Order: sequence, then C-alpha cells, then structure tokens
Amino acid sequence: MNPPSGSHVPTERSQDIAGRVEAFVREVVIPYERDPRRTRHGPDEALVRELRAKARAAGVLTPHILADGGHLSQLETALVLQRSGLSPLGPVAVNTAAPDEGNMYLLGKIGTPVQKERFLAPLVRGEARSAFFMTEPAEEGGAGSDPSMLQTVAKRQGGGWRIDGRKAFITGAEGASVGIVMARTGSTETTRATMFLVDLPHPAIRIERVLDTIDSSMPGGHAIVGIEGLEVGDDQVLGEVDEGFRYAQIRLSPARLSHCMRWHGAATRAQEIATAYATRRKAFGKLLIDHEGVGFMLADNLIDLKQAELMIDWCATVLDTGSLGTTESSMTKVAVADALFRVADRCVQVMGGTGVTQDTIVEQVFREVRAFRIYDGPTEVHKWSLAKKIKRNALGGGKA
Repeated sequence: MNPPSGSHVPTERSQDIAGRVEAFVREVVIPYERDPRRTRHGPDEALVRELRAKARAAGVLTPHILADGGHLSQLETALVLQRSGLSPLGPVAVNTAAPDEGNMYLLGKIGTPVQKERFLAPLVRGEARSAFFMTEPAEEGGAGSDPSMLQTVAKRQGGGWRIDGRKAFITGAEGASVGIVMARTGSTETTRATMFLVDLPHPAIRIERVLDTIDSSMPGGHAIVGIEGLEVGDDQVLGEVDEGFRYAQIRLSPARLSHCMRWHGAATRAQEIATAYATRRKAFGKLLIDHEGVGFMLADNLIDLKQAELMIDWCATVLDTGSLGTTESSMTKVAVADALFRVADRCVQVMGGTGVTQDTIVEQVFREVRAFRIYDGPTEVHKWSLAKKIKRNALGGGKA
C-alpha cells in the first residue's frame, strides 16, 4: 500500500525501481569509470550508446518515466535519481542526466502530441540527447542568472520565425538531436520570451567552442553557440508565444531539485570511498578513523548527507502538491549544494594525497559538486531572492 499523501516514506514502486537502478549502477556502470572514452567534455557518444544499451537490456533506462508515459512523483523520483548518481556515469547510463531529464519533464508538461512524438519520444527511448539554449555570454550583456537580460531575438517572418543570437554554457549542445531555444519575442520594454523546438544539428546553429570547465560528467560538455538566421515554423513553438519565462519556471524548480538528487548520490559514494580508506589506512599506530580529526569529518558528512536528503524530500513533497516551489527549491538548492560540497571536500581531506588523484572518483565528485554551487543559479542569487521575499513579507505584514 502506498503511504498517505505528504508522507516521506518511499512507495513500493519507487523502492523497487531505485533498487534495480542501484544494482545496475554498482555492478555494470562503476567498472566503466576507468574507461578511456571518458573525456574532458564528458563521456563520448560511443560510450553513451554502449551504456544505454546495457541499461535498456536491464530494464532501467529512463526509470523515472513509466511505461504508460506517466512520471514518478517528485518524491519517488528523488529516491531513483539519488541511486543513479552513485557514479558520475550513472545518470548518463540510465537517462536521468541533465539537461535531458529536465527537458523531458518540460516537453511532457507543455508539448503538443505531435511535438511529443517528434522531440520527446526519442529522448525517453534514450536514442537522442538534448540541449536547453537560454544562458548567454556575459561579455555581451546576455542573460545568465537574470533571464530578463535575454538578447537572442525571434522575429516574425512569413509563416514562422527567424532567430538570431549567441548562447553560452549550453550543456550537451555538441551531439544533441533536440534543442529548446529561448528567445525574446516582446519589445525591449516588455522582455517577453518564447521557447522554440529545433532539430539538431542545424546549419544555423553553430558551436563556436566547447569550454574547458571544472566538471566533466555531461556528454558534449558546455558550449558557446552562435545562432544566425534560424528559421522555425509556428509548429515549433513550445507552449504559447511570449510565455517562455513562465514555462522556464515550470522546468527550473524540478530540474534544480534533480541536480540535488543526483549529486546527493555522488556525495554518498564519495563518503563510502573515504570511509573504506579511513578504516583500512593506518597512521601513528592506529586506523585513520580512530583519529578524531578524521572520524569527526566522516561523522559530519553523515549529518550533512541526512540533512540534505531531508531537504530534498521536503521540496519534492511541495512540488508534488502542484506548487511551483520557487522558494522551496531555492532554499533546497542552496542548502544541498553547500552541504554536498562540504561532504566532498572532507572526503578529499580524509584521503590525503589519494583524494586529489583520479585513482578514485572522489576527486571528480569534488569538482562536480563545486560547479553545482553555480549551475542552476549561484548560491548568492538564490539567497538574494529569498532576502527579497523576506523583505516583502515583513513590510507587507505577511508571514516571514
């Protein structure tokens, strides 16, 4: 029997799916962590295809989307995505990785039946990857944490639209088959935006370069992209014209939370590796864990991991009520990103010299989680947003 609404107890189906995902990641995916096809810009396409073929055969591909097209609740998804994150390759292998997971969620919510068949179905089947084109180059005054600064423009042309602009930090653009492009469609004063669906690769969308970033888990890396003379029809408008910012909010809170889920799994794995090291390695006549300076770090990690898990479950429960959960997802993103960074940092410290090598994935988890404190909104932007809400409530007589 499923638990009552609002309960944090996992459902039977989510426990079953999560258990199968964890077994697959531990038994099949983890041995690939030393595969040379893992590049600076993420696993290459051959490795992605190989891993997904094995996930498909094991029945764990795209596990958060059910056979009937339905989606697990956010609380159920949390359990599954945490298990997929036990390896940096896990989300890629079972098709729960960013940006595909968030793009599938958005397409499932607002795509037309024809758009779902053309763009969503290949993503769900793990046969395609996608990219979300919103962030723009800072040096050009483009949109970053402030989406109202959007510079990419879509203008009416004949029976469709022409889109021009530049994008930055576009995850997975290289090798993607599906693109969602955010462009300004209102005047400068109104700053309205619209989302457009695009088949990739496209001659009007040019990858200028793939950035060398601190993280290396996402296929295709993060690219600077030029868009010049991109022509699309009205049938490629995702949702309604001028409603792009509203749809971005539908996507952003769950996608933000999904990052927390996946990286919680990665930090949990780092804790396992550091614990194994500390209970095997000796110094000054005793095991490392018997030195308080080491044992207390692992104890602090246990506390941070549990607190992060509870924040994720709390936010997931809020989203499952139908709320956009903007405030809750900001609070959770800040708390979890900072907590998991502390966990990864301590794991590196516990392992000493070994912790900064690529002999284990602890070093990579540290890099990935450091980037997470910026991706999907820097910690400071979320705190600023929360402070504005506190001010509004205080001055307006509302509850804090």
